Amino acid sequence: MATAIHAAILRGIQAIPIEVEVGVSGGIPGLTIVGMPDVAVLEARSRIRCALRAAGFTVPRLHVTVNLSPSEIRKTGSGLDLPIAVAILCATQQISASVFDEYLVIGELSLDGAVCPVRGEAAYERYCQTHGLNLCGALQTSSRGWNIRTLADLRVCTGVKDLVNLHMSAGNLSTSHLDEVGDYSQIYGQELVKRALIISAVGKHGLLMVGPPGVGKTMLARCLPSILPPLTTDQIQESVLIHSVAGLPAQRVAQGIPTFRAPHHSISIAGMIGGGRPVMPGEISLAHKGVLFLDEIPEFASNTLQVLRQPIEHKVVRLVRADGVYEFPCDFLLMAAANPCPCGYFGDPGHVCRCSKTAVDKYLGKIGGPLMDRIDLHVDVPRPSAAQVLGQQSGLSTKEMRKLVLDGIAFRHDRLATTVAQAPACKADAQSDDFKSFSAEARHALEAFSDSYSLGGRAIARTISLARTIADIDQRACVNGDDVIEAVAYRMRDAT
Repeated sequence: MATAIHAAILRGIQAIPIEVEVGVSGGIPGLTIVGMPDVAVLEARSRIRCALRAAGFTVPRLHVTVNLSPSEIRKTGSGLDLPIAVAILCATQQISASVFDEYLVIGELSLDGAVCPVRGEAAYERYCQTHGLNLCGALQTSSRGWNIRTLADLRVCTGVKDLVNLHMSAGNLSTSHLDEVGDYSQIYGQELVKRALIISAVGKHGLLMVGPPGVGKTMLARCLPSILPPLTTDQIQESVLIHSVAGLPAQRVAQGIPTFRAPHHSISIAGMIGGGRPVMPGEISLAHKGVLFLDEIPEFASNTLQVLRQPIEHKVVRLVRADGVYEFPCDFLLMAAANPCPCGYFGDPGHVCRCSKTAVDKYLGKIGGPLMDRIDLHVDVPRPSAAQVLGQQSGLSTKEMRKLVLDGIAFRHDRLATTVAQAPACKADAQSDDFKSFSAEARHALEAFSDSYSLGGRAIARTISLARTIADIDQRACVNGDDVIEAVAYRMRDAT
C-alpha cells in the first residue's frame, strides 16, 4: 500500500511543503528515493535502516520506493529522515497512518534511533500555524507540536496529546544583560560620541567612529544594544526565524534583546549578505532589528562593503540564483569604526603620524563615497586625557542614555501619530514629511550648507532626517537652525 506524510524543506527563511509518498512492492529488497534529492537526503537510506532496527521495528524485505513531491524542487537537508521513516512504517502497517494527517513531520535520525533537531524549527512552526498543522519532531523550543525523541516513541503515537503553545514575548532587557555588555559610565571623556550614539539609536542612523587605537571605539559600539528599545513581538518572531534557519541559538533574541553582530574583516560577500549551498542568511540578516558592527572597516574588502549599499536602503536583500530568488530581511543599524590612517595616529596630538597624505587619503577612501554617503553620522573619537581616565569622569551612563533614547522614540511616535490624524490621506508619507516641520531659519541654513558642500539629493534627504531626529530628542515639534548645524557637522566631518 502507499502512504503520504506531510514534510517540508527550507528555502531561504520559508518552509516549502513536501509530500513524502512511500510504496512497497515485491522484487529485490532495497530503498529507492526519487524526486530530486540531494546527497544528504540520499544518505538517509543508511540512517533509516539502522534507526529502524535500533528502535525495534522490522525493516521490510521488500522494495520500498520513496517519492518526494513535487519532483521539480530539489530536496535538501537531513530533516526528511523522520518523515521517510514514518511513511515506511505506515506503509508496512507497523504504526497507524491516520495519526499523522494533521502533523508536519520533521527530524534527523541517528543510527541508534534517536531523533535529532534540525535548523529552521521556527520556519516550520510558522508554516504549521499558517496551515493549521501540528509539528512532530525533536523540538528544541516550546513549540506547538509533538516532542518525539526516539523512533520507539512512535509505538505510542495514538496518544499524542503533548500540544504546547508557542509563547514569545518582548520582555524588558534584564539587568544581567546590561552588566554583561558593560556600562557607558565606564567610558571616560567621550560625551560627544555618546550624543551621536543617542541620535543613532533614536533615528536608526548609521554611525562611523574614527579615532586612534585604544580610545574605546569598540566598547562604545558593543554597549549600543543596551540603550536600544526591546524588540516587539513581531520583531522577535522575525529575528528568531532568521536565527533558526541559520542554525544559531536564539534565546537572547526571544527575550527581546537586539542582536549584535561583529563579523571579522576577512568575511566574504556570501558571509555578509547570504548565499552558499544551501542558501543561508548572512550577517546583515542575522543583525535584523539589531546592530551590525564593522570594526576596522577600511580593512574589509571593497566589494564586500559595496554590497551593503542596496540592503541599507531597502531593508531586504534579494539573492538571485539558478533555482530561484531568495529574500532575507535585513533592517539593521550600521556601526563602523576606523583608524584615521594606517598607523592609527593621524591627528593624535600625543603621537607622531608617519603616514603620507596619499596613504591617509587612500586608507579611508577604501570605504567608498557611495557607502559613506549612506552613513549619516561621522564622528571623531579623541584620546581621553589621563586626568579624565584616572579621575574616572564617567559622564552619561547607560541608564541615562537609554532614557533619552526611549523618550525620543516616544516623542517621534506621538508626533507622527498626530500628523497622520491631521492628514489621514497622507499616512504613507507621514515619515517623509519632515521638511515641513523646519523653521525658516532651519531652511535657510540647510540651503546654505547644501550649496556650500554640494550635497546631492540623498545627502540632503538624510540631513533633513538627521536634523528631525535631533529635534525629537529635545522633544521639539519644530526643527531650528541649531539642529541643522549639528546635523551637517555630523554628516560632514570638516563642516566645523
